[in-house]
Amino acid sequence: MAKFLTIGYGDQAGYDRTDAAVRDAAHAHDEQLRQDGVDMGIAGSPVQVRNHDASEVTTEDGPFMSSALPVAGFAIVEAATLAEAIEIVSCTPCAVAHGVVEVWPLQATP
Repeated sequence: MAKFLTIGYGDQAGYDRTDAAVRDAAHAHDEQLRQDGVDMGIAGSPVQVRNHDASEVTTEDGPFMSSALPVAGFAIVEAATLAEAIEIVSCTPCAVAHGVVEVWPLQATP
């Protein structure tokens, strides 16, 4: 099984305009994923960390990347293929509530 990092993007407006039954089903799907061992969580406030040339650690509050929607959460899912990972996240709240989920294959470092 391969591992995939998923990043969910979404905002309250998109969530609110999604039918409550669809949202409830998406939350039930997430709960099942958690019960199946998927490590997931809601995104907190990010901190940028730099240590150029290993000379001094500096930090800055806030995200480095910007997008049309805020980051809402993360998960690490295991799947046999990218297609299976996509299927797994296609029913999550960000995917169904007018947001988007990125799926990043994780590659082992040498």
